[in-house]
Amino acid sequence: MKRLFDTHIIREVKELDGMWDFRMEGFDKDYQLPVPSVWEQHPDFLAHRGKGTYTRKVYIKNSGNIRLEFKGVSHTADVYFDGEKIAHHYNAFTPFSAIVKNVSAGEHEIKVEVDNTFGVHSALHTPNDYYTYGGITRPVVFESISDAWIKNIHFTPYIKDGKWNAKIELLIANVSDNPQSVTVKATLAGKEMVSGVNIGANDETLTVFDEEFDGVNAWSHEEPNLYYINTTLSVDGEEIDDLIDRVGFRTVEVRDTKIYLNGEPFYMKGFNRHEDYAVDGCAVTLQHMVQDLDLMQDMNANAVRTCHYPNDERFLDLCDERGIFVWEENHARGFKLEDMQNPNFEQQCEDCIREMIENHYNHPSIVIWGILNECAAETDEGRRMYAKQYDQIRSMDQSRPVTSATCRHFTDITLDLPDVVSFNMYTKWYKDDDIADRNNREIDWIKESGGDNKPIIVSELGAAAIYGYRDRSRCKWSEERQADLIRENLEVYMNDYRICGVFIWQFADCRVTEEGDWFATRARCHNNKGIVDEYRRPKMAYDTVKELFGRLGGI
Repeated sequence: MKRLFDTHIIREVKELDGMWDFRMEGFDKDYQLPVPSVWEQHPDFLAHRGKGTYTRKVYIKNSGNIRLEFKGVSHTADVYFDGEKIAHHYNAFTPFSAIVKNVSAGEHEIKVEVDNTFGVHSALHTPNDYYTYGGITRPVVFESISDAWIKNIHFTPYIKDGKWNAKIELLIANVSDNPQSVTVKATLAGKEMVSGVNIGANDETLTVFDEEFDGVNAWSHEEPNLYYINTTLSVDGEEIDDLIDRVGFRTVEVRDTKIYLNGEPFYMKGFNRHEDYAVDGCAVTLQHMVQDLDLMQDMNANAVRTCHYPNDERFLDLCDERGIFVWEENHARGFKLEDMQNPNFEQQCEDCIREMIENHYNHPSIVIWGILNECAAETDEGRRMYAKQYDQIRSMDQSRPVTSATCRHFTDITLDLPDVVSFNMYTKWYKDDDIADRNNREIDWIKESGGDNKPIIVSELGAAAIYGYRDRSRCKWSEERQADLIRENLEVYMNDYRICGVFIWQFADCRVTEEGDWFATRARCHNNKGIVDEYRRPKMAYDTVKELFGRLGGI
C-alpha cells in the first residue's frame, strides 16, 4: 500500500510488495527477502553494510509504456529493466520513478542494485546518531501509462474576501515523439474544472485552475477535514489517465512571534520521531505507524517532527487524517563544515528538498519545512548553504514557513534567514545549568542575533533512560531521572510566552551506527532518549509527558 487511499482508477497499477530474489555481494548464497523491508532483518545481515541486488519478474498484459515508482530505497539505487539501466537514485527517504516506453507484452525482469555503504559518494548518509539500513524499504509500484499522463498535482489554498480559494497546478507529461492534445478535468468539493491542453513531443506542460470554493470546511487539529481532488485526461472523449490526491483547506503564516493556522495562533506540543522500530528497522509497517500516533496522541501531543529526513507518505496521510501538525525536513544532521564541503553535499541536499516538496506538497498536516539540523551555521560557508536551501524551498513553496534546529548556541550566524527560529537544548542532561536562566540567555541571544520578532520553537529537549532501569537515587540513565528532567524542562518552556512550540527528543529509542564515535555515548548502540523504547514500551516519562502536555502550553 503506497497511500491510504486509491490514487488511480483509470491508470492500471500493480503494487510489487512481496518476496524478491536477493543476492548480497560477498555472500555465495541466494536469498529471498520481503519488499518493503531492511536486509538487517535477516540473520545473515544483522549489521551488514554493503551492496545487494534484488530481482523479480513482472508480467505485462498489454504492450505500452510502463512506470516504476520506488517510495524509498536505502540509500543508493540503480534500477534495471530487462538488463537496461533506467534509473539511478540517492537518498533513502525520497521517492523516485522511471519510465520505459513501448514495452512488449509478456514477462520482464526488474533488478535493483542497492548500496548502503558510507563514503565520499554519500554526503548525507554517514555514521550518525541513527542507523542507515539497507534495502528496498518502502513500497514499489508498477504502472501502465498512456503517452500523455498526469505527473503531479499541487494544491495551494488561500483566503480571498473571506472565502476559500485554491490554486490547482497540474503537471501533464507527454512521453511520445508526437505532440498530444488532451482535455484535462479536475473535480474538487463538487466543482468541476475543464481545460484543453497541447503538449509538445517528449515535453511537459503546466495547467492551472484558480477557483473559489463555497461550502468547504477548513482543516485543523480539532477538525481535520479532507477533500479528494480527482483529475483525468481525455482524448476525443475517452479517458486515458487519472490522478487522485487528498487535500485540506488551511493557511499557515508567521506574524510577529506566532505561527497562525487559518488566522489563529497555535501551539505545537510534539515529538521528534525517527522511522525506526525494533523489528522493522526503518521499513516501519502501517500497523506500527498507527501505534506510534496512537501513543503520541494518548500523551496529548498535537505535532511531530520527522527528524531528520522526509517520512513515508503513509505516515503523513495518517497525520492528515488525525490533524497532527508536521515539521518535515530535508536529510542532513549534525554536519561540521568539512562534512558540508563534501563535493556531493549541496547537490544531494538540493535533490532531497526538491523530491520532498514535489511529492509531499499537498499534505495539509505539513505546516513547516526544516533544513540542516545542527549543521555548521556558525561559519560563513555554512551560512551560504543555509541561505541557498531556504531560497530553494521558498522558490517551490511560499505557503509554509521555514526553519532549522540549531545547537550552535551563541555562535550561529544564520538566525536572520528563517521564518521561525528553533533551538535544541538539553539542559540538566549535558550541562547542569539552571533551566530558566539558560532559556532566558538563549532567547536574549536569539533576539540580538537576527531572530528578534520571530516565532521561537524548542525543537529538541530531553534526557536518556534505559528501559527498565530504576534507581531510587534518580541517577542519570534511570527512568526516574529522565522523567524528572522532562518535567523540569517542560515546565519552563511551556510556561514561556515567547515560545510557540516544544518537541521532545525523542518519541522512541532508535538504533545508531557503530561506525564513527556515536556508539561511545550511546549505550546499547541506541539513542536512549525515547519516551518509549524501540518496542514502544513506555518509560516512566510517558505519564509525565501525558500530564504536562495535557495541562501546559498556550499562546
